[in-house]
Amino acid sequence: MQNYQQGQRFFDEMFTPDGAVRPHYQGVQAYLERLGVPEFERRRSLLDLAFRNQGITFTVYGDSAGTERTFPFDPVPRIIPAGEWATLEAGLTQRVGALNAFLRDIYSEAQILKDGVIPSELVYTSAHFRREVHGLQVPLGIYTHIVGSDLIRDEQGKYLVLEDNLRSPSGVSYLLANRAAMTRIYPGMFDSQGVRTVQHYTTALLNVLSSLSPRAPEATVVLLTPGMYNSAYFEHAYLAQQMGVELVEGRDLFVDNGRVWMRTTAGRTQVDVIYRRVDDDFLDPLTFRRDSALGVPGLVEVYRQGRVAIANAIGAGVADDKAVYAYVPQMIEYYLNETPILGNVPTYLGWDADHLAYMLGNAAEMVIKAVGEAGGYGMLIGPAATRQEIDDFLVQVRENPRNYIAQPVIGLSRHPTFYPDSGDFEAAHVDLRPYILVGQEVTIVPGGLTRVALKRGSLVVNSSQGGGSKDTWVLDHDGPLHPQIQSQLQGTASPGGPAEGAAQRYFQNAPLEAPGQTQSQSQSQSGGGQTQSQMQGQPPDQEPPLGHRDTPAEDEGQAAHRFVAGAELPEQLQHGSHDAAEEAEPDPSVVPGIEHPDQQGDV
Repeated sequence: MQNYQQGQRFFDEMFTPDGAVRPHYQGVQAYLERLGVPEFERRRSLLDLAFRNQGITFTVYGDSAGTERTFPFDPVPRIIPAGEWATLEAGLTQRVGALNAFLRDIYSEAQILKDGVIPSELVYTSAHFRREVHGLQVPLGIYTHIVGSDLIRDEQGKYLVLEDNLRSPSGVSYLLANRAAMTRIYPGMFDSQGVRTVQHYTTALLNVLSSLSPRAPEATVVLLTPGMYNSAYFEHAYLAQQMGVELVEGRDLFVDNGRVWMRTTAGRTQVDVIYRRVDDDFLDPLTFRRDSALGVPGLVEVYRQGRVAIANAIGAGVADDKAVYAYVPQMIEYYLNETPILGNVPTYLGWDADHLAYMLGNAAEMVIKAVGEAGGYGMLIGPAATRQEIDDFLVQVRENPRNYIAQPVIGLSRHPTFYPDSGDFEAAHVDLRPYILVGQEVTIVPGGLTRVALKRGSLVVNSSQGGGSKDTWVLDHDGPLHPQIQSQLQGTASPGGPAEGAAQRYFQNAPLEAPGQTQSQSQSQSGGGQTQSQMQGQPPDQEPPLGHRDTPAEDEGQAAHRFVAGAELPEQLQHGSHDAAEEAEPDPSVVPGIEHPDQQGDV
């Protein structure tokens, strides 16, 4: 990355302002230097081919060039050290707790509205507030089981929540596909880095969904999709396959005798939990839109009777209304009596007369968004718009001010990204979408989906607007690599050579967690090493002790553990043994765990 220019206006994830590599990136930077640009680009092209072969595409509607696109992916990973991630975990856990408390409240006593903390008008005029489910007791009192909050870093490197996605957050399938592809195409990049696993997500998701069953412990779970022409169908098919549940459309389900049933070749089967990827409006033509052919007639009545669970709950969307978002800090203080750990972006509300006047007068310097849109649609970026575009957009704002909010332009942090047309690494803006599962406990997948604005100079990261993604690593330490390991890797582990292959075989042989068991639980139960929470408790400037293993070996013959910073190296890697088999050439036709779905949606 000798020609890389991080600039001074934006926070750079990998480099400090004086050009030094941040400690937690030193291992990857050393690997990239050894690999070299030609070999990096060759492998990147194999990765693109693998994505095409596996059908990892996304859909753009109304584009003359066609709807199907290969999902852009940049192989330079975004890395989050353990201490930083611990703060994000705490902040996100706090946030989803307050949001669920808010939803329970407004669909029952609405005490927060009576106390004047949030204006009643703002809630009751939201397009996603559902009077049809007022007073309904949802399983475990949880409305938002799957959450995808979008985080950004400002010019000073401070994390802020940009928005909360509480209805059907998409993109987690790309997170899993990215990691599977990276471990195959760039296996040596993971050597001794202590990267936390993400592959337990679908097991954790199934556990959360099963816990909602009204017939627990018995639980028949289905994933309800609008069908193969939906933009997110890739994800629907992928998650259903990974969880081992049926992927169904509305026509596959029916209501009889106060219960929901699924049609199968062996007869009907009662359904207990529906993970729906269909909007509220289309779920039940007897309750919502009468012209819907995507839902199940009578579903809401069975839901009211408590004989079927729906995730996320009907009506949860009111809490991710972009106008309601502005009051989440007040929710945290009101329900939890805590100070928010993660802040919001300053937000101006169109329904407030003073705020509206400010929005109209400063539109050229602000980002104005429709409160119910997603995917980069319904948005004006003032500094990038012409005067005519601004004037046309403000006509819509004046016609329906409740439907719009405005925020200052935040200079998103930037990250080294490879551009094939220049054959070099350049800075591109990124954000982060962690995925949060809320059941009896809160589970957050380490990392999330890092989205990157691949159009030079653009701040829009959505795939429909030219964005792509990166693999996101959360480390078991705060970096850097232990000096002994760093020198051994530099001296013996040439990319694609014996040492890289040996270390990667150790990485790939790591035991997976049992269903419902977290990684830290599996470590503590097996009696060896430290748990991840123990690692997080170490001072940020203190490296893990030499010999630490984040997953203990079951026996020396199996060597079923992977290595983190400061860990003992396998004997072949320590000595650069030439007895180890050469690393296999990456096979672009296979990415483990990925099926051939038809389409994929925008994130």
